[in-house]
Formats: sequence, structure tokens, C-alpha cells
Amino acid sequence: MAETGNGADQAPQIQLNVVNQYVRDLSFENILAQKGGQGEVQPDIQVQVNLDAKEREGDNQYEVSIKLNIENRDKENAENKIFLMEIDYAGLFFIAGVPDDQMHPFLLIECPRLLFPFLRRIVSDISRDGGFPPLNLDNIDFMGLYRQEIARRQAEAGQAPVS
Repeated sequence: MAETGNGADQAPQIQLNVVNQYVRDLSFENILAQKGGQGEVQPDIQVQVNLDAKEREGDNQYEVSIKLNIENRDKENAENKIFLMEIDYAGLFFIAGVPDDQMHPFLLIECPRLLFPFLRRIVSDISRDGGFPPLNLDNIDFMGLYRQEIARRQAEAGQAPVS
């Protein structure tokens, strides 16, 4: 029988629980209907993503939010906006066992990955309920966004990017 040891050489167990998730802020504006627009338009949808994370009061609790700014314009005439949607979707997480030097990327990559399917459904429902075909967002590469932000910050500070 092999000896398992006391576990001191094993990596710490990571605990991650979603305590709560919620829409913090939501705005949807059907500009096409307000202008009395009708007929066929070719949508050109632009999505801006912003992430935020902060430690909350209480042991090992963190709030992570995904803020989407979605602008739908007519491809034929970019001046004509079809609809605007802004949503701030947040989750409250209990996280333990993540080393301090890995907490920042964990909060801005792993936590948004857990929230995104719920946010995607809300965006789809809101666009459909707003009078348009459901907007099914493509997957977001949160790791890619994180790396872009780190590279941007390093460029601002005049540092060479880390690979």
C-alpha cells in the first residue's frame, strides 16, 4: 500500500461558490421604434465589455461584474441607431485557496466565465422583448481580454509586455 503523506506538498484546494448573481443596472432603448422606423435594416452590432472585481466585506467574498455596452446600428447608414443596451451584471463569489498572486486573473477570467451564460440569456431575452430577433452573443474570451488589458497597462507604464 502506498503512503499518501500528510498532504503538505499538495496544492491547496480551491473553493469557488457563487453566492448570488444579479442585474445591477439595465438600460434598453429601442431607437428604431421611437423614430418610427420601419422596413429592412442590416444590423451592425458592436459590443464593448468591461470587467470589474472588488473584495467585499466578509471572509473571502468578492464581487465581479461584467458591463456590456451594446450598440446596434444600420450597416447601410451608420448614423441610424437601431437599439442601445447597457447592462451591468454582477456576481458575488466565495473564493478560498487561490494564491494572492493568482487572485486578480482568477477574478477577471474564471468568475466572468461562470456569469456569462446567464448574462447571455438576459441579453437575448431583452433584445427579443424589445422587438428584435434575440441577440445571441458570441462567447467572450475573458483570458484574451485580461491579457490585452495587462499589455495596455504595461504599454502605458512604458514596460515591455510579459509573455
